[in-house]
Amino acid sequence: MSEKPIILGIETSCDETAVSLIQGDTSGVPKILSNIISSQVDVHKEFGGVVPELAARSHLEKIHLIANKALVKSKIRIDKISAVAATAGPGLIVCLTVGLNFGKALAASLNVPFIGVNHLEGHALSTKLQKKIEYPYLLLLISGGHSQFLSVNGLGKYNRLGTTIDDALGEAYDKTAKLLGIEFPGGPKLESFAEKGDPNKFELPKPIINKGGCNMSFAGLKTAVLRITKNINSVQEKFDLAASFQKTIEKILYIKSKIAIEEFCKINSVKNGSFVIAGGVAANRGIRKRLIEISQKKKFNPIFPDINLCGDNAAMIAMVGLEKYKVKNFDNLDLNANPRLALDKNAKFLKGAGVKL
Repeated sequence: MSEKPIILGIETSCDETAVSLIQGDTSGVPKILSNIISSQVDVHKEFGGVVPELAARSHLEKIHLIANKALVKSKIRIDKISAVAATAGPGLIVCLTVGLNFGKALAASLNVPFIGVNHLEGHALSTKLQKKIEYPYLLLLISGGHSQFLSVNGLGKYNRLGTTIDDALGEAYDKTAKLLGIEFPGGPKLESFAEKGDPNKFELPKPIINKGGCNMSFAGLKTAVLRITKNINSVQEKFDLAASFQKTIEKILYIKSKIAIEEFCKINSVKNGSFVIAGGVAANRGIRKRLIEISQKKKFNPIFPDINLCGDNAAMIAMVGLEKYKVKNFDNLDLNANPRLALDKNAKFLKGAGVKL
């Protein structure tokens, strides 16, 4: 195999249509040749959230155009591609199917290997697009659909240490933003609201903060915000509530990260290491600051992907594809999309009423 393989990655798990080309390098850090992302904000704005059928239709309309843009920007001829990687799950089944089928058809037409990728593994390895990092490392994956602490022990080797038992953190941000009247997608904009408010104005709950190890819960916090918004009478109070919410999230993640670091050290018999924080919510400046604080206190090295690699993108999918290509871990063209694809297949499902911690 070539020392510098070229992988085309495809991501359509939710509401971003994305295609990227990366090239492996002998340095161990690949080169991103292109990373094109088409957002669907305007498609879903009037509904206040992602509508799966509309998202899938948009993917179908754009996937060829985005792939062509990625090829043009990369300045790579299509016959130079070594393999095609596409997200196989988790995500919205109607959306996943679009990118997966496009990727399989492209791989077949080029007669190159096809690689199905776990979207979460894309986030887990996204930092490898910037720098070399040794296994094992601790990962906090915080996005619109997932909130997990994992010990990343190697390609395809994950041990979940903790997860959310209800809402994902990004979901909690989006729902809180909606309650505050912030236009969709509100989660990323909530922080700007918080910067104008008093973080000590409202005392908000920190669910399971003293139990459940490094498992997390955000539904009760969201419910508390809902109750308070019914009695808010000014814009300034909205800013204050946003600031209080932001402060509470930072506190929860600080405490739960401390527990996760201690658990990681225990199971891996180490005293320090790297703490990677990835996913869309990893772009939040306040969260970054607090997680840097706990990392330094515990003598861990905090690592964040570049802002443009935090959210859903195809470069991270191509990154996993590259790692799998190196070890000839390919998939057949009959691979099906899996909307509930997990990283740690042995981890217990911890959502819903009656969860015991």
